[in-house]
Amino acid sequence: MEIPGRVQAFRSAEVRARVNGIVQKRLYDEGSDVREGQDLFLIDPREMRAAVSAAEATLARAQATAANAEQDVKRYKGLVQDRAVSEQEYDAAVARLRTAQADVSQARAQLESARLNLAYTTVTAPISGRAGRARVTEGALVSASGATLLTTIEQLDPVYVNFSQSSSELLQVRQEIAQGQLRVPELRRVGVTLLLENGKPYAHAGHLDFLDLSIDQVTGTVALRAQVPNPDSALLPGQFVRARIEAGERMNVIVLPQRAVQVTARGASVLVLGPDNNVASREVTLGELREGSWIILGGIQPGERVIVDGIQKVQPGRPARVAGTGGGAPPGSASQ
Repeated sequence: MEIPGRVQAFRSAEVRARVNGIVQKRLYDEGSDVREGQDLFLIDPREMRAAVSAAEATLARAQATAANAEQDVKRYKGLVQDRAVSEQEYDAAVARLRTAQADVSQARAQLESARLNLAYTTVTAPISGRAGRARVTEGALVSASGATLLTTIEQLDPVYVNFSQSSSELLQVRQEIAQGQLRVPELRRVGVTLLLENGKPYAHAGHLDFLDLSIDQVTGTVALRAQVPNPDSALLPGQFVRARIEAGERMNVIVLPQRAVQVTARGASVLVLGPDNNVASREVTLGELREGSWIILGGIQPGERVIVDGIQKVQPGRPARVAGTGGGAPPGSASQ
């Protein structure tokens, strides 16, 4: 089967600001390939550095308070045994130590948060791929709360191709599988070849990797997706292609040249030559059109003679003769 589809990036990441500040510099070339972890933007780090210094000072103060409280507990522990201080004073010293230790833990967390914010001032690529144009320029104010979009990165090798199949066609395929007319491989072995917008085949074949288990209530279709290699970046996200799905091996079917089949609003038919050489019109059930030939699913039987050439010269119900190779007409043609 051959159905239209759209190319989608294998992975796509929106690079957004995680701190507030002024963009100082863009560190990559727009439209170039970047690697994961590569620096993309620099946001003014001075405010974040000051926050780190303040957090370090808070931690040092908390550690000093905790050390002093620990010394008090050690002194009170010996004095309470000699009844020089009361149990209540000792318990208060222990409580002050625990509070000081909690303050140390909180100060460490604040310092870690400040260091993270400082690291976020250098915006790096979350994935490897092709970086798009910058959405901000130097001097722009970006916001963490607003998650300012800086750029987008798309991984283009491989790519996905999304398409859909009507529920009626899917039902027909399932019936053919159940009747043994179609032999289907596993999902990831179902081959997919692409035809580009200019009609030329794409050089690299892919395979199906996703089949939705539900039918879209609006369109009545089932979503499918193929994974296709794209080493030369010939396929771009959003590009229109036609996907030819090698759904399986069809058993006991007949293939006729396109010119032998007459397609009208009422359906498809062919002209057959009976044993008495009389011409008869026969309605047929068409499958897909492939490389200039129709796959015939029903209506004629193997061994029947189908008129391919000279159709305009014969009429149903009247006799015709088969032109020989020496009679000037091409083999397989018929004339009255």
